[in-house]
Amino acid sequence: MDGKVVVITGAGSGIGRELAREAARRGARLALSDVDVDGLAETVRLVGAESSAEVHSDRLDVTEQAAVAEYASRVIEQFGVVHLVVNNAGIAFTGSVAQSGYKDIARVMDVDYWGVVHGTKEFLPHLIASGDGHLVNISSIFAILSVPTQNAYNAAKAAVQQFTESLRMEMLAGGHPVDVTCVHPGGIRTAVARSAGAAEGLDSATFATIFDSKFARTEASTAARVILDGVERRRARVLVGPDAYVIDAMVRLFPSGYQKATVAASRRFGVV
Repeated sequence: MDGKVVVITGAGSGIGRELAREAARRGARLALSDVDVDGLAETVRLVGAESSAEVHSDRLDVTEQAAVAEYASRVIEQFGVVHLVVNNAGIAFTGSVAQSGYKDIARVMDVDYWGVVHGTKEFLPHLIASGDGHLVNISSIFAILSVPTQNAYNAAKAAVQQFTESLRMEMLAGGHPVDVTCVHPGGIRTAVARSAGAAEGLDSATFATIFDSKFARTEASTAARVILDGVERRRARVLVGPDAYVIDAMVRLFPSGYQKATVAASRRFGVV
């Protein structure tokens, strides 16, 4: 990764911040973005304190296709080339299908799915032109195992998985010099659950507390190392955290039976 130009969205916190720090330690030059300018500034400060990496940072709303296109142009103008793009920006929302409004579901899809589509399409020509490109899209273990009250997030992350796997096959079929990786983090200690929205009458803090205390066992810094190790090994699929491996195996063994167990666990923890 030494000297490579790495683009990371959602770099203002969580996995995105730790990816930036880890990539800098490995010698990368960074193009970082987030809608949270304060969080992004803190990431830039941390990277600068730990390394001499070249960093270009911008506020970016990944739901706006035109803004992402303009951002891609600025990155190319700054660095001249792009080698690795990590579409990491994401949000969550708590609410059953009946409770969630159309706008609530659409907002999650706009960020978590369309943000990935925008980042992929606007940077893909540059990745191909680099002659040694790599695209990483962050899905979730919830693309493999769905849970109640996270229907929009489940759907968006499943869409990211299928979109990413299709693109990988297209790159292989076309002989393009671009590797494609889909990442499925398990429970990672980030603020995504705590900052999630919630349907009217619900408190997302309940889900966040349960998620953080019972399931978020892997540090974001560990997740970043696992992801970038997977990139360096050119893996098509990266599971992050022991729980991700357990869940993946459980769903493979019990593709429909896991649902009753998940409902029972959700009731036990007061999620539904």
